[in-house]
This record gives sequence, C-alpha cells and structure tokens, in this order.
Amino acid sequence: MELGRLNHVGIATPSIERSVALYRDLLGASRIHAPFDLPAQGVRVCFVDAPNSQIELIEPLGDSSALHGFLAKNPQGGQHHVCFEVPDIHAAKAEIEAKGAKVLGEPRIGAHGTLVIFVHPKDMGGVLVELMETPREAH
Repeated sequence: MELGRLNHVGIATPSIERSVALYRDLLGASRIHAPFDLPAQGVRVCFVDAPNSQIELIEPLGDSSALHGFLAKNPQGGQHHVCFEVPDIHAAKAEIEAKGAKVLGEPRIGAHGTLVIFVHPKDMGGVLVELMETPREAH
C-alpha cells in the first residue's frame, strides 16, 4: 500500500449552514460546494475547498445516524476523521488487516463517488482514518 495525498479533513457539525458561515466569514473560504445527502452513511455533506485539500462538513441525516453519538460527546462538533488517498482500496484493506488493524466494514462508495474504508481509531493513535481510492480523474 502506498499512502497518497491528504484528500480532506472531516468535521462533524450540528449545522452545515452555521459551519459554512464560519469558514466563509472568518477564514475567507470562497469555494463552497452545495450540500448533499449520503443516506447510506447517514450524513449530509458539504465540501469547502482549500488550496491544497478540502474540508468535509458532515451533519447527521436522520435519527439513526451514527454521527449523533459523536455530537453527543462534542455538541459543537469537531474533527471527525482525516482522509488519505490510496491507489487501490482493496489492496489497502487487505494489507491493513494483515498488519492487525481493524477496518470498519467493507469498501463502500464515499462522498467523492469512489470506494472508501475507515480504519478504527484504536489502531491509528486515536484518529479515525478514512482511506479513499484515488479518483480516476486524478490519475
């Protein structure tokens, strides 16, 4: 497995609209994408572009969203995960598991339309790590 570029930092928020206002008004973000729903993952997502990466704002979608647990512990929101690109998600999953780390579930389509997996925080120094297959247009 080869670790690729940092694709985004995931920020959990109780309100995408309020978070967008912070990035726009306080930090001067000008490239903010329209929010969209990811029902399979139980989240609403909005990307904020930075010159070298993105911020992924994530808000719970529906009462059963797993993000409610995170926000119960962090009511104002906060850093939820970091996402790195990898060339082949299946090879990355196999290698990570062979090294003893726990992958949470099977590869699934993420917010960028490519396959993703999550590596358990206990195996990554307390940080939830998302690995996403590098989008084809980035090759």
